[in-house]
Amino acid sequence: MRFANPYILNFLWLLPVLTAGMTALLFRRKRFMARFVAANLLDDVASNWSYGRHRLKNIFLIIVFFLSVTALARPQWGYQWEEVKRKGLDILLVVDTSKSMLTQDVKPNRLERTKLAVKDLIKNLKGDRIGLVAFAGDAFMMCPLTADYGGFLLSLNDVDSSIIPRGGTNLGGAIDEAMRGYEKTPSQFKVIVVVTDGDNLEGDPLAVARKAKENGIKIFSVGVGTQEGDLVRYQDERGQWQFFKDEQGNFVKSRLNENLLQRIAYETGGAYVRSSGAEFGLDYIYQQHLSRLEKRDIQDKMQKKYYERFQFPLALALVFLLAGTFINIRRQERIAS
Repeated sequence: MRFANPYILNFLWLLPVLTAGMTALLFRRKRFMARFVAANLLDDVASNWSYGRHRLKNIFLIIVFFLSVTALARPQWGYQWEEVKRKGLDILLVVDTSKSMLTQDVKPNRLERTKLAVKDLIKNLKGDRIGLVAFAGDAFMMCPLTADYGGFLLSLNDVDSSIIPRGGTNLGGAIDEAMRGYEKTPSQFKVIVVVTDGDNLEGDPLAVARKAKENGIKIFSVGVGTQEGDLVRYQDERGQWQFFKDEQGNFVKSRLNENLLQRIAYETGGAYVRSSGAEFGLDYIYQQHLSRLEKRDIQDKMQKKYYERFQFPLALALVFLLAGTFINIRRQERIAS
């Protein structure tokens, strides 16, 4: 036997409390009556009240509580094998972790806002597999395609601006790394979602996008930041905020490069969305584009389907509850003939 909701059984710890409370109230009532009436006269004075029936009714209520908790825990025994098929999408998220993503024109900053949006996206996934590629000057597959959303979130929490040792921004290399994660996936099910501010300091991302199109991969892009941009800040080892400077000692200002992201998305038949305060864009892309794509069979296996048996304790609980209502704690007065 097993329970579908075993945590419900924790309420059984209330049984001793319930039993002790009901016993104490019954004993207190009997002791209160004994203060005013001698024990040998109690049956005559309180002839219409039955201590034994009151105790029996309490026992029935305790049994009802026990059986109700057991029913809520959903006991199961016996099973049959059932074929389970699960359909879903394969989504590889490519997240920019370069220093420009620390810009605070999006609060708290571009990178942290991206991580919050990805966590919101996970809540909407239903059987889809998701993977994570982090990139700056290099790209690294932090989490391969998986349906283990808890494991994915652990990888996401490790993402920061120092996760990729080599600085810079190589968007083309990141897309190429994501393409390698799709080597064993049918072409019509390949989706890459790029989240970046559009800065690109090396490589030719458009050439890589054309290569992705040849492999049947659609790229969707989310632009994070504003066109006005802001100065790039970071915290030093002492926790003090500093501004990035270029080789000439000028402050570095990062702006959203929408043109590049639009061209990459449209080159592969995808879509581009600019992030805003109210709508980041990931949920929109999933609901309006990804969810409408053809889904593939991700998992096909035999699974045990257990038979529900909560009806038995529930029926017994109803029987004891009904029986308790027929227990009259007052004795029937005898009418003298």
